[in-house]
Amino acid sequence: MLYPSIDKILTKVDSKYLLVHAIAIRSKQMIEYNHFQMKESEYKNKKPLGRALEEIDKGLVTIVKNK
Repeated sequence: MLYPSIDKILTKVDSKYLLVHAIAIRSKQMIEYNHFQMKESEYKNKKPLGRALEEIDKGLVTIVKNK
């Protein structure tokens, strides 16, 4: 089971599709650039997808929709 819960994060993001897209982009950035918003010891997840979820949950990643 993923931490944090997707249902919890959906209160901050408008749709599941936008959330999935943002998580995919952020996790690819983590892999490619080895850049993290928190110290590695502060993450509960070890994989980039879980870490991206944690960053979105803590408000460290802002999702901007194009108009």
